Amino acid sequence: MKNGQLKPGYNLQIATNSQFVLSYNVYQNPTDTRTMIPFLNSIQETYGHLPEYIVADAGYGSESNYKAIIDDFNRTPLITYGMFIKDKTKKYKSDIFNTQNWNYDEINDEFICPNNKRLGFKRYAYRHDKYGYKRDFKLYECDDCSECPLKNQCMNFNSKTNKKIMKNYNWEYFKSQINKKLSEPETKNIYSQRKIDVEPVFGFMKAILGFTRMSVEDSIKSKENLVLY
Repeated sequence: MKNGQLKPGYNLQIATNSQFVLSYNVYQNPTDTRTMIPFLNSIQETYGHLPEYIVADAGYGSESNYKAIIDDFNRTPLITYGMFIKDKTKKYKSDIFNTQNWNYDEINDEFICPNNKRLGFKRYAYRHDKYGYKRDFKLYECDDCSECPLKNQCMNFNSKTNKKIMKNYNWEYFKSQINKKLSEPETKNIYSQRKIDVEPVFGFMKAILGFTRMSVEDSIKSKENLVLY
């Protein structure tokens, strides 16, 4: 960069089995999340199919990736997400101000806060991430939080509005499916192999082969550069 900073220009992705590299590619995107779908497409083009289970770490866990793997590729993701470990901790599950722990009245479509006030459904909403992916939400809001004795613990100290909750039920569904799969003995064991399968390959490239960065700038030449290793 012009300010003297060095930033990665390419992101190497590899697919392995028993520490053998089955496929690889480089992408001009620093985030793993955005490389998942094009990498799966390239694997499918090479081999004609994908394995039943797509295994990766939390860096690849996103609504768009889960949706594509399940709906488009018809495969099963064994991919954790950013809060996968934290949302199972005692502190997280016992926090009464964590809206994930609030009781839900399914009949009236309302959430119930620690002060027994109800947050009813107000409207549908959506947001686009910076890559253009659309996420759908349901907005819930309390009618009056002004006199609530728990307000300062539940909301920002200077908040002038009532408590709101934005629920992305697609995301919640995908998370529940991931948690279900990773609690089953067979798929839990498959996921546990990731750390002793793909990680040692990267370690071998760096520590033994001394490969830590590309020596060329072009993406095609970068792939050719990798073949030499």
